[in-house]
Amino acid sequence: MIAATAVGLCGALAPVSAWAELSLSFYGGVQEAAPSDVTLRGDSLLADRDFTSTWEGRSFDLPYYWGARATWWGEGGFGFGLDVNHAKVYADAATLAATGYERLEFSDGLNILTVNAYYRWDGMLGAVTPYVGGGVGLAMPHVELTDGASETFEYQVTGPAATWIAGASLPVTDRIDVFGEYKGTWSQNSAELTTGGTLETDVTTGALNFGLSFSF
Repeated sequence: MIAATAVGLCGALAPVSAWAELSLSFYGGVQEAAPSDVTLRGDSLLADRDFTSTWEGRSFDLPYYWGARATWWGEGGFGFGLDVNHAKVYADAATLAATGYERLEFSDGLNILTVNAYYRWDGMLGAVTPYVGGGVGLAMPHVELTDGASETFEYQVTGPAATWIAGASLPVTDRIDVFGEYKGTWSQNSAELTTGGTLETDVTTGALNFGLSFSF
């Protein structure tokens, strides 16, 4: 669902490539998340709860942490594009023990889709090109909450999201760059539970990414 949405949006924006350099980037890395407050209300089988969850990223466990983006670069160092970030968060063992849940996670993606703006400093550091970026969009996670009596296990659009990025790229060939960056995301998640009620939490992630960009 996430990939199809991104492809559709890229197609809608394709005409801008006539006047701009198009760059397709793919990245992985190490991602973690800050603890966040969780509120559960109105479920027919689960008691109302307010608690703080400590999250684990588990970037190298299946399904892996990854991201992809399309960026159109214009003159003057400015660019814009689309970013799909398959971030992940899992409630840690202490949180599960305190709540009695068997599983609380957005693990087949705390998927963040954003429209971003960028600025890069071409030639500032020789072959190395620093850049910064940021954007807004939507969170579309795979919501997983089970406790034996109740199970929610589905993709949902849960609320607004934002991202911020700072990094640098280095050319390998005329068309291929390697890059490293810090990427943060914030998402407001209001998920519907299958037995009624909602689970709400705002999640902030941070990641060190490494990847390849292909220019056209």
